[in-house]
Amino acid sequence: MLGALAQAVERLPPARRWLVGLSGGLDSVVLLHGLAQLGGRVGSPGLRAVHVHHGLHARADAWAQHCQVLCDALEVPLDVVRVDARPHRGQSPEAAARHARYQALADQMAPGDALLTAHHRRDQAETLLLQLLRGAGPAGLSAMPRWQPHGSGWHGRPLLDMDRPMLEAHARENGLVWVEDDSNGDLGLDRNLLRHEVMPRLRQRWPSLDTTLARAAGLQAEAQELLAERAREDLQTLRGEAAGTLSIPAIRALRRPRQRNALREWWREKGLPAPNQNRLEALLQQIRDVGPDSGLLVTWPGAEVRGYRDSLHAMAPLPLLDPASVWSWDGIRDLALPELGITLSAQEMLRLHGLEPALLEPPLTVRLRRGGETCRLRGQTRILKKLFQEAGIPPWERDRIPLIHAGDRLAVVWGLWCCDLPAGAGRR
Repeated sequence: MLGALAQAVERLPPARRWLVGLSGGLDSVVLLHGLAQLGGRVGSPGLRAVHVHHGLHARADAWAQHCQVLCDALEVPLDVVRVDARPHRGQSPEAAARHARYQALADQMAPGDALLTAHHRRDQAETLLLQLLRGAGPAGLSAMPRWQPHGSGWHGRPLLDMDRPMLEAHARENGLVWVEDDSNGDLGLDRNLLRHEVMPRLRQRWPSLDTTLARAAGLQAEAQELLAERAREDLQTLRGEAAGTLSIPAIRALRRPRQRNALREWWREKGLPAPNQNRLEALLQQIRDVGPDSGLLVTWPGAEVRGYRDSLHAMAPLPLLDPASVWSWDGIRDLALPELGITLSAQEMLRLHGLEPALLEPPLTVRLRRGGETCRLRGQTRILKKLFQEAGIPPWERDRIPLIHAGDRLAVVWGLWCCDLPAGAGRR
């Protein structure tokens, strides 16, 4: 196995350091042991193990201790990272644990690091079948890539071309000890049902099943690469006037398959999850039918898409805000407004608006738009809503712009306008 592992890591990009995701199970134990044995044979970088402690199993502490014993024997440093893997509403326990695990692993990475995990050929075959049963397209059927960007470095799977029996043989030959997670036998989980009930029967009929499915995944990956290339070309013609947006009329001009393909690539660029097929079709229907000011909005877990003036915007779901919220500000210390994703500071006020907040008429209060506000600009009183419309500010952004009041007067629309103030107010 060591020869195959050496060849596999040579095909991966260079790295400053290898971080091995160590669960304590057979696969990750074999991977760590093999990399430690290779040592300088492949000019390996620094080696470190990371064990993610989910805290969901009664034996979780014992598993972490087992990993520590193994790493001590191999003289490999180990980091044990505890995470909160409880699922959110509507999220499966498996998805929550997986998300928490990969986020924790990414947090341990420094620029140039490689995260190495022990996925092998059977894992690849199972993933392909699971994705097929979920109705996935080429992106999902590509299953797991050999390597991909992750965190501040990349994530590689050097065992992907190896069969599970090869790993078991290496473990026996070297007297390795590993832990068994009894949840792996729970047939109520889709992957376990495939692994223990379905795949063995398929292998009896088609002995080369794992190799064949891995090859099919590779072909899907090639097809997906071509689709992504076409999507990037289409996106160049779909860009809207505002940065990060797409033109709704330009999207309408494409056939449906190219619309879907381009939108999926757009969400991938933004780091947003893609919707399921029903949500995607609902979005395309609105794009086709609605007018420029109809309030186009489609949401799904982790993302939402909104339309304004023939432009399509995509973002993480916006938190609900209380329009009656009021914050007091002394004009000296920074005022963090996490609900708005912004921090107000005297330095930034001076840079943006040429005002020193400490010199404005007290008290200083920060509010949200409720409707009916006016701002006097160059001697003319203007309705704030009209100013926002003229500036092309989308409605959902208008409600999140801090309005700074000095006394009972609107003084600043943060980042946009400084309303007329009494002579010398706010300035030395």
